[in-house]
Amino acid sequence: MVSKSTSITPLMLQHRNIKQKYPDAILLFRVGDFYETFGDDAIVTSKILNITLTKRNNGVSNSSELAGFPYHALDTYLHKLVKAGYRVAICEQLENPKLAKGLIKRGVTELITPGIATNDKLLNNHENNYLASIYCLNQEGGISFLDNSTGDFFVVEGNIDYLISLIFKFKPAEILFPKNLANYLKEKIGSQFFMYALDNWIYEYNYCSEILLKHFKTHSLKGYGIEHASFSIIAAGTIIHYLKETEHPNLEHINRIQPFFKEENMWLDPFTVKNLELVDSPSNQKCLLQVIDQTQTNMGARLLRRWLLFPLIDPSEINNRLNSVQFFIENKKDQLYITSILKNIGDIERLVSKIPTNKILPREILQLKNSLEYIFELQKYFENIEMNYIQEILRQLNPLPKIIETINKTIIDEPPPTRQKGGYIKNGISSELDELKSISKGGRDYLTKIQQKEILNTGINSLKISFNNVFGYYLEVTNIHKDKVPIDWIRKQTLSNAERYITPELKEYEEKILTADEKILIIEDEIYSQLIQLLINYIPIFQKNASLIGIIDCLTNFAEIALQYNYCKPLLTDSSDLYIEEGRHPVIERTLPIDEKYITNNIHLNKNDHQIIVLTGPNMSGKSALLRQTALITLMVHIGSYVPASNARIPLTDKIFTRLGANDNLNAGESTFMVEMNETASILNNLSDKSLILLDEIGRGTATYDGISIAWSIIEYLFHSVYKPKTLFATHYHELNELESQLNGVKNFHISYKEVNNKIIFLRKLTKGGSTHSFGIHVAKMAGMPTNLILRANQILKILEKKGEDENKELMGQKMEQIKSQPIQLTIFDEQTEVFSQIRNLLNSIDLNRLTPVEALLKLNEIKNKF
Repeated sequence: MVSKSTSITPLMLQHRNIKQKYPDAILLFRVGDFYETFGDDAIVTSKILNITLTKRNNGVSNSSELAGFPYHALDTYLHKLVKAGYRVAICEQLENPKLAKGLIKRGVTELITPGIATNDKLLNNHENNYLASIYCLNQEGGISFLDNSTGDFFVVEGNIDYLISLIFKFKPAEILFPKNLANYLKEKIGSQFFMYALDNWIYEYNYCSEILLKHFKTHSLKGYGIEHASFSIIAAGTIIHYLKETEHPNLEHINRIQPFFKEENMWLDPFTVKNLELVDSPSNQKCLLQVIDQTQTNMGARLLRRWLLFPLIDPSEINNRLNSVQFFIENKKDQLYITSILKNIGDIERLVSKIPTNKILPREILQLKNSLEYIFELQKYFENIEMNYIQEILRQLNPLPKIIETINKTIIDEPPPTRQKGGYIKNGISSELDELKSISKGGRDYLTKIQQKEILNTGINSLKISFNNVFGYYLEVTNIHKDKVPIDWIRKQTLSNAERYITPELKEYEEKILTADEKILIIEDEIYSQLIQLLINYIPIFQKNASLIGIIDCLTNFAEIALQYNYCKPLLTDSSDLYIEEGRHPVIERTLPIDEKYITNNIHLNKNDHQIIVLTGPNMSGKSALLRQTALITLMVHIGSYVPASNARIPLTDKIFTRLGANDNLNAGESTFMVEMNETASILNNLSDKSLILLDEIGRGTATYDGISIAWSIIEYLFHSVYKPKTLFATHYHELNELESQLNGVKNFHISYKEVNNKIIFLRKLTKGGSTHSFGIHVAKMAGMPTNLILRANQILKILEKKGEDENKELMGQKMEQIKSQPIQLTIFDEQTEVFSQIRNLLNSIDLNRLTPVEALLKLNEIKNKF
């Protein structure tokens, strides 16, 4: 039996019981006006929030670490805990402390995790905050992505590698997965994402299907296009389950689910997204998104990011966007007007997500109302517009005039920042509320009126109204006038020279004035809740408006950057010809000094006589920039944007592949060369007839002749492929220039330069023909290498060049003849060495039917020794 001196207090027993339900979360335990944390939670919390760690005595010999902060500072501290990678359970007092008998009832009202956060300080306004759930079986599976702050809900099915690639593109804040896949997914994804394992039984089709049907209140999922997509249903169902389990029952803003089909968008693998620096830059330089994003709304900014990661491949939709951009460029006045309107539209998506949870503030409801008024202006302004695509978008907008009217009647023009003290409901909504406000604000005036009335009625000029904590409000009459007191007055106290009385009217008013503020809060809260319930019915319309405003924002943004940066309207063609005249890199040109002009270049690729360009030239001459700008211009066309060129004819492209730079994966035990080969193999195994391929310095991670052999065979493979993919191949291997004379679709180009006084000047101009120098020593000099080191390097280079000149001529001549005489192999890796040839001959000579176990071991040892 535990003695009373060491027994746990009732409060701490309550804390322990609640904490047991949320063992992996920090429990913020409401005690009066503070959120307290205990034990290990307190140690972690104090460290992250930099607050004092103390001790709490729970009994004579029992104590626990304690750290806390005022309840009104929750918004200040909560986001810090979640951003540090912790799940946070908020435990509130569930009853009024004044009315509670004994220990106050408490319970967790919300569990905050990185993937379901809606707190403004936890969110980036220009990015979605996705929660993902993945499920797979035998290399096939499904994944769902939900942004709880906007209601965007996507599901995808496919092979596991495709699903993993989507994770790296969507970059979810949190990933849910079944416990039995923990090791497998860790190997596939790594440790860069916040991941949380769920019990395996949750990932069961019938259970997840039932969850979705209940959530969407339907009898079938056919209307969402996923009725037969079992993997998608499981992935989506587990997300809804997780939201319910983390105390998020109000999910009316999640009212649609969209299947994501791979065939509808251009394929960009994670390597390409990273290499092209579309949405971020590892070097902390500007990325493409930063350069082309001048959107006016948060909805537009998030949509533009999604457009960049998932470009279109539907020609009609691409041309709709391009024609809309052209309309706004040609009608600059209209474009400027729309921009001025968009600046005033709030983040409708994220404001609406706060409605079901009753977390939306009066000021935010006014933002919604103001946004609707601006949408009404926008729609009215373009009533007679002559542009079908824009007209269709504007036609679908619904400014909800009745909602505007209701909010105008309900919320005051300048409400307080919070609801805690009331005072945000207009007069005229409730007569009782108006009276209470009048009492609360004009209490002294009303008492004066009562006093004057009673003076007139009684003729007692010295009559006064006073207050004390015992009797409340009372009328005080001196003894001289007590005979004038009406018979219905009630005497409450006798003094030496006066009497104190109360009246029914005074007591009624006293009750009103003492409870007015409390009643004001209750009535305003009721009125506000009724408004919230009304708004919930219109959430889908709010979300539709937000989506359409995002589209308009992106299109006017494209027009603005086209005008600012002198972009041209590209022509999307059905042919295989890619032609870019005076193309520019959209990011590099924006980062050049003001007085420096970007050197433009022309690029021509097709499936016939210009299928592959072998691009040579000095280091730092601009080869990589040329490759990237070709890809970026192609991609910009497919999001519906004008492009940095004077003229551009771009074929419909379904895949862009890049292998640029040295992306080591040493932490995973892979060398630069291994990563290079993995990425290149992925490209060659996923070709299509509409692919654009950009390869930079393939083969440089190994010995020179190995590298040349691999690079050579890759070009041959691409040339002889049935798909004939358009390819830019930058290299330092000048030997590859020989391919132009052998393969009629391969063309040699180089980035030009000139030597002045033993110095290299990069002209950055694309020129026909191959280059025969890399000028590595010149680049080393430009980088600031010591002078004596540079001189020595030049000496060594001259010795090596002279020594090997004749030998190389003879050797390369022989090799070229051998290469020409060999049949083309469509594989990169084959038995290339003498060792493998010997092993193969040895294995072929073995008669397995007559081989004894001892002889087998001896043969195995012989093979091993050959390595």
